[in-house]
Amino acid sequence: MSATPPLILASTSRYRRELLERLRLPFQTAAPDVDETAHPGEDPLALALRLARAKAAVVAARHPDAVVIGSDQVAVCRGRILGKPGDFERALVQLQAMAGQEVVFHSALAVMRGDTAETLSVPTICRLRPLSDEQLQAYLRAETPFDTAGSAKAEGLGIALMEDIRSDDPTALIGLPLIALTRVLGRFGLDPLDALARGGSA
Repeated sequence: MSATPPLILASTSRYRRELLERLRLPFQTAAPDVDETAHPGEDPLALALRLARAKAAVVAARHPDAVVIGSDQVAVCRGRILGKPGDFERALVQLQAMAGQEVVFHSALAVMRGDTAETLSVPTICRLRPLSDEQLQAYLRAETPFDTAGSAKAEGLGIALMEDIRSDDPTALIGLPLIALTRVLGRFGLDPLDALARGGSA
């Protein structure tokens, strides 16, 4: 294995790609092609961790010398998992159920190289404002967050849906917890500040 292994993001999500770009480490992306269906009775946290590991493992099997990042996010409100709505009508139903409620976003992370792997999850607890249907519809028309679990894109206008947000990592809610990821990548020999100090990235 090389001293500085290649880095691969096992995701085609533009949100995760944009987040990883903040660390200024060169990386590639690869589609993990994993079935994201929850198992019967599966706990939301367990689901997020399983899918993050599965995504990393699929890509790591194809690139055994690379450090592979897998990530998944599962949102849950009142015990119910909230998926990506896909369209306006389903997104509105989601937000109506979430309004005035607490929503937990489990942002799971798996970093893998060969037989070595680390997996963790960073929770984000959001309480949404009690909003009218007119306000929710206006938000959906403006933001079209149909590819986002729970329909609440806090990095954009979705922040206006929030009463408060509690998390140890402000990027976790967007889909990739960079504080935790930086710590783990350092243990795999890919600390972004070390790379800058060596002049290996810009």
